[in-house]
Amino acid sequence: MSDKWIEKSKCIKRVDAAWLKKGQARLDEQTRPQGSLGQLEEMICKLVSIQKAERLDVSKKRILVFAADHGVEQEGVSLYPREVTQAMVLNFINGGATINALARQLGADVKVIDVGVDGDLNDHSDLIKAKVRKGTGNLKIESAMSADELDQALQVGWDMVEAAEKDSIKILALGEMGIGNTTSAAAVIAAILNLPAAKVTGRGTGVDDDGLKLKIKVIDEAIKKYRAELNAPLDVLQRLGGLEIAAMTGAILAGAHKSIPVVVDGLIVAAATLIAFRLNPAILDYVFLAHESQEGGHRYVFEEFKQRPLLNLSMRLGEASGAALALNILEAGARIYNEVATFKEAEVANKKETI
Repeated sequence: MSDKWIEKSKCIKRVDAAWLKKGQARLDEQTRPQGSLGQLEEMICKLVSIQKAERLDVSKKRILVFAADHGVEQEGVSLYPREVTQAMVLNFINGGATINALARQLGADVKVIDVGVDGDLNDHSDLIKAKVRKGTGNLKIESAMSADELDQALQVGWDMVEAAEKDSIKILALGEMGIGNTTSAAAVIAAILNLPAAKVTGRGTGVDDDGLKLKIKVIDEAIKKYRAELNAPLDVLQRLGGLEIAAMTGAILAGAHKSIPVVVDGLIVAAATLIAFRLNPAILDYVFLAHESQEGGHRYVFEEFKQRPLLNLSMRLGEASGAALALNILEAGARIYNEVATFKEAEVANKKETI
């Protein structure tokens, strides 16, 4: 199983630097001081290098929300019971969640993927039924999933990107829902970066000091239990991760493989991005880091990537909310690239030549 995904990741190539230069050249010719858009210019050039086009197209946008339950919820690491996962999925597909409001403002569609919800959901046009199992195993006492289940979950994410490609989607945003998943994500990040759980574990749904200590203890014990088996990124994902984290890893790999830009949300998606990055660092050429959440482990992932996010609004909601907000900025950037006149086109004098 792991060989298959390692081979897929190896096929991902860095973007063509010539397109980065081409994008910057057009920005430099537009009617404003060079470099005056700061980080936004970097993001615009990145889009140009991915799409390899004279003009950017982000007209069709899709938000993928992957949902799954976590066995570690049994340890009391969340303020909410796992039934909330299913209830929120119903809220998503009925259009009543924060992400739905943000998607409507964006003109993006929302697809919710049941990759591991502990419950049976009725059919809906915006619900993709791809359940691998009803929640992961409790990572404190057993592997989160089997090797075969990991393979299936990775494939779900890959398939969602292929479906988006067939629908002519130009840019994707990834988000998640799953009670207990901040514990799984923190465990993945701690294991991959070899950091103490206390450094990367946050309050998630809002647990108090005792609840935070419990989360840290659970993660430390799990990593200690599996230490000898955590030899590669996919080993970490199998033992400590979540089905939705695995699916998002597959989606990130597929986006990079197919040159579809992917905007990633908060801590949970960061864990998936970290796994994909360790498989092949070139994936970062195709990924946009939306925002830095309040969860403490998030900044350590950015440090590993040596990149900074577009936003820092002290958010910790999940469900692709930060990614949706970042999509607005990227869409604005595409408009700037496409529509702002050059000095020559506008017949405006450019900067004076130095003598």
